[in-house]
Amino acid sequence: MADREAVNPLATLGKNAKTDARRHHDPTVRGFASDNYAGAHPEVMAALALANEGHQVAYGEDDYTAHLQQIIRSHFGASAEAFPVFNGTGANVVALQAVTDRWGAVVCAESAHINVDEGGAPERMGGLKLLTVPTPDGKLTPELIDRQAWGWDDEHRAMPQVVSITQSTELGTLYTPDEIRAICDHAHERNMVVHLDGSRISNAAASLDVPMRTFTNAVGVDILSLGGTKNGALFGEAVVVLNQDAVRHMKHLRKLSMQLASKMRFVSVQLEALLAKDLWLRNARHANEMAQRLAEGVRAVDGVEILYPVQANGVFARLPHDVSERLMKKYRFYFWNETAGDVRWMCAFDTREEDVDGFVAALKEEMAR
Repeated sequence: MADREAVNPLATLGKNAKTDARRHHDPTVRGFASDNYAGAHPEVMAALALANEGHQVAYGEDDYTAHLQQIIRSHFGASAEAFPVFNGTGANVVALQAVTDRWGAVVCAESAHINVDEGGAPERMGGLKLLTVPTPDGKLTPELIDRQAWGWDDEHRAMPQVVSITQSTELGTLYTPDEIRAICDHAHERNMVVHLDGSRISNAAASLDVPMRTFTNAVGVDILSLGGTKNGALFGEAVVVLNQDAVRHMKHLRKLSMQLASKMRFVSVQLEALLAKDLWLRNARHANEMAQRLAEGVRAVDGVEILYPVQANGVFARLPHDVSERLMKKYRFYFWNETAGDVRWMCAFDTREEDVDGFVAALKEEMAR
């Protein structure tokens, strides 16, 4: 046995691991295009290393996924159940499939991520009809929902079965808990369920200064897409079932939708690292604070208009098109509405004060040209 251990190349792998990979980017460069541009938080990377050695049962029967359930219940109540998935689009499609029939439809804001930024996946892959509503600030209301919530007995129309909201919204705005309660009550009165896209749920909770349960299970949300990647995870999100009576066959749907990770422990341990204590909150608070710092700096620049209240980690602004194009060569960001000159600037858990100040200085310089 001693001889076998002496020649085992894996015996010291954890202690003397090497790689032929090389760094291909400048780690000092920061942008404001997306919080997805940030890397993984060091505490998340440390958690991945802890989970890496030895063998664990595959496909979610591992100790890490089992422990994650306890953590999820501590945030979202005793009946909550988490189903880790690879990404946010997968979480949304699986969650919405779980609460609709094949003839069902989803009412959402016209600006919703499921409508604008998921490549048609809810409709093409999930077989869902999206019934969209224009909104001034990315937020639905009971009155806006009723523009599409009708015709349940009309076989010529897809049946409205779900209301999907986003917290924080795609425009960086927030629902209050009372606003979400009103939506849930309104939907439930019509035998509809409520899905919350929480890709930036941590930023919302940090800004509102309330636990996540305050605007989810406590006010009637039935199913949740829980984000991790935008708040410090390497990859991985989760579908969290809050109302067990509203959902059927989640395990089968997750597999059918190609979102079942064989090595699920590596998704679960990241969510554990974020949620077991307060890393999720620390990261979100910092990103929000950097967005406020950015907004304050931008407001002092003549000719730049902030479009929406800055309530989470995004700043939406309007400025001359040519200024944006020049500024993009120094800092990456995206047009939100190129025709109107609208842009989006996002802050992340690793955005630094000097990054924000440097960006504002560059903006002032370009506006003065």
